[in-house]
Amino acid sequence: MDTGGPIPSEESISARIERLPFSGWHVRMMAIAGTAHFSDSFDALAIAFVLPVLIGAWDISQPEVGILISAGYVGQMLGAIGFGWIAERIGRRGALQLSVIVIAALSLACGLAWNYASLFVFRTLQGLGLGGEVPVAAAYMNEIAVTRFRGVIAILLQSAFAFGIVVTALLSTWIVPHLGWQWMFFLGAVPIVLAVWLRQLMPESPRWLAARGRLEDADAVLAAVEHEIAGSGRKFNPWPTAFPALVRTEASVASLFQGRYLVRTLLVGGVMLCTSFVGYSLLTWMPTIYRTVLKLPVEETLRLGLIQSVASFLGVLAAAALVDVIGRRPTFVLGFFGSAVALGVLWRSDLQGSVAYVAALASTGLFFISTLLSGLYLYMAEIYPTRMRALGTGLGSAWLRVGSIIGPSVVGLILGVGDLSTVFLTFAVVALVGGILILMFAVETRGRVLEDVAP
Repeated sequence: MDTGGPIPSEESISARIERLPFSGWHVRMMAIAGTAHFSDSFDALAIAFVLPVLIGAWDISQPEVGILISAGYVGQMLGAIGFGWIAERIGRRGALQLSVIVIAALSLACGLAWNYASLFVFRTLQGLGLGGEVPVAAAYMNEIAVTRFRGVIAILLQSAFAFGIVVTALLSTWIVPHLGWQWMFFLGAVPIVLAVWLRQLMPESPRWLAARGRLEDADAVLAAVEHEIAGSGRKFNPWPTAFPALVRTEASVASLFQGRYLVRTLLVGGVMLCTSFVGYSLLTWMPTIYRTVLKLPVEETLRLGLIQSVASFLGVLAAAALVDVIGRRPTFVLGFFGSAVALGVLWRSDLQGSVAYVAALASTGLFFISTLLSGLYLYMAEIYPTRMRALGTGLGSAWLRVGSIIGPSVVGLILGVGDLSTVFLTFAVVALVGGILILMFAVETRGRVLEDVAP
């Protein structure tokens, strides 16, 4: 096919990506990355459903349970930063493949754990892959997506993670009692098959190749994609009339804190911390609150936990519907402030009254905050240039893990010295702070090519 384009350069490679119509190739890339996302969420959540069995079988104390959960998040924090760095060095595809290998191999090891100490070690190491996969996949999908549907593609990718949470909750109710806790981890090792074939299934990001000076390789990848899309009869978009000139420098961690990227990096850290503080605390603590504070039976607790997982998934879908229509900033402001209002009303409510009322408001708060849990991965990958996109996304993801460690711990401390209403007040205030940060410092990226947002 005659692309009619200029001699390959980093700018022309990006311009050719912008010419691509949405096609079956994009769907296939979404499916591959989405499968990795799904397996990530399955393995990340599996521990929550095996712990009730292991607490009795291995005589694990409550403090040890907290340490085990936190260890996984610490591994994810380190993995987010480490794999972001790896993705800048060896490419998005290689880093994604390595993260899936770590997830699957260590899931198998967790299933073979023989005591608390061995599970602690395996779970911490697995966290490296769990934390690394999400930001690398997010960077990849942003780099191959055309501006006009980039938001939908990136957030639908995140929906695979949210869907995995729902499926894990459903499967665990049968697997754990009938097959044993080990099979939750054995099933989590299945993605090793994806890792083996990943290089054949997924080409390297042309934007990353071009940014590393590998213009011939980038041209070859895009030529193959263009040939496939042309063969399907899809019509290509016109060449962009102008394309931003790009900065060609080697990036490092320090680059994230220089020039315009200083404010962006600080903003990302703040909003990711606020988002995970509220979101992960609601996901992890509400079932326990229903059971121990509101004294609900186990069956009703599990049912309400499933309802809130569905609410979280619907929040992700809502973000996908909104980000390319009303923009990133309005969507994020709505998410933060909507969550703050719902949780603020819950703070002022009679928490000993209707359980349905409490569950509805808590699920509403989770619905709104889940637009951020998915949407911010889109946004982070947009506001950094290709030379440090995975690194910036990885650092932001690390802050998400920090919030997921701090938030649930703070909830436990509050419940130890105060009452439940104070927990919801804390959530509302943190969500409000996140919304204010977005209003003050976020740049709008809807409808702008990546190289215009971050040259």
